[in-house]
Amino acid sequence: MNAPVKIDTTDMNQEPEIRHDWTKQEIMDLFALPFMDLVFEAQRVHRLYHNPNQVQLSQLISIKTGGCAEDCSYCSQSAKYKKTTGLDATKLMEVQRVVDAAKKAKEGGATRYCMGAAWTSPKDRDMDSIIAMVEGVKDLGMETCMTLGMLDDEQTLRLKNAGLDYYNHNVDTSEEYYKEIITTRSYQERLDTLERVRNAGMNVCSGGIVGMGEKPEDRAGMLMTLANLPHHPDSVPINMLVAVPGTPMEHLERLDPFEFVRTIAVARIMMPKSEVRLSAGRQEMSEETQAFCFMAGASSIFYGEQLLTTANPENNKDMMLFNKLGLKPAEVNAKKECHAK
Repeated sequence: MNAPVKIDTTDMNQEPEIRHDWTKQEIMDLFALPFMDLVFEAQRVHRLYHNPNQVQLSQLISIKTGGCAEDCSYCSQSAKYKKTTGLDATKLMEVQRVVDAAKKAKEGGATRYCMGAAWTSPKDRDMDSIIAMVEGVKDLGMETCMTLGMLDDEQTLRLKNAGLDYYNHNVDTSEEYYKEIITTRSYQERLDTLERVRNAGMNVCSGGIVGMGEKPEDRAGMLMTLANLPHHPDSVPINMLVAVPGTPMEHLERLDPFEFVRTIAVARIMMPKSEVRLSAGRQEMSEETQAFCFMAGASSIFYGEQLLTTANPENNKDMMLFNKLGLKPAEVNAKKECHAK
């Protein structure tokens, strides 16, 4: 189909308007563009705000695995699916173990360390350890990120005062499709947590998962939610569903790779300054698909052999791909350069 959206290439240096009023139809029109036109525009926008040959490396660790009270249909950590996934719950990791793992991640090239816990929200008794983890990782000179579920005002303030750089809380999908994925936590509760984090002055990390049986309109709706926030998320992780055996989504067919690349490209166009992170699902992606994602504006990846409970490409495979593409890891807090000609 021919979309009404036109790509104007007469001025390659023209900066896009930073918008927070996207409509569903406008986003669907972007998705409907010819693939090459869409990727071209995404790369043009990408070069205005990011170094096109650098990729920020984040590493993720599960500081508390399994036993979660939520019923997210994609997640093996839900206690609801324990009998079918066989994933046992663990206690919160010791602080020094987390810091030691972060040090190893830094030595491997990661500049941001993300710590995730399978909770609806953290309990007050765990907050002292969590704060110590943040402080210990920051002392290594790394950026810190945590994903702990929903936060109240006091917990948010404590994380801010500890120096937490980023807080991750994904919206997962569109508001309309959300109830098909999760019933134990509302969409509005997710938005409320993002508002607390943003108002506290921390960087927001929020994205979603594609390939969960959603319609194209739902992928557009997810990006509309994120781009129409008062401030675009500083990091936008785009995950490809990993169909974990034992979860309700284990038999879903994998999303077409070109649809995934389109999602990356539209996210880049809509949120020009954000780090768009190529996240879960890379283990099953070809080098060619990942290269297209970088071309479409992905500026960050999760690095390392393990995410929370799913596999990730080994470090040396990532470096081999980087070498093929002429990409380099970005330095921590590196100033973004404009490379438009």
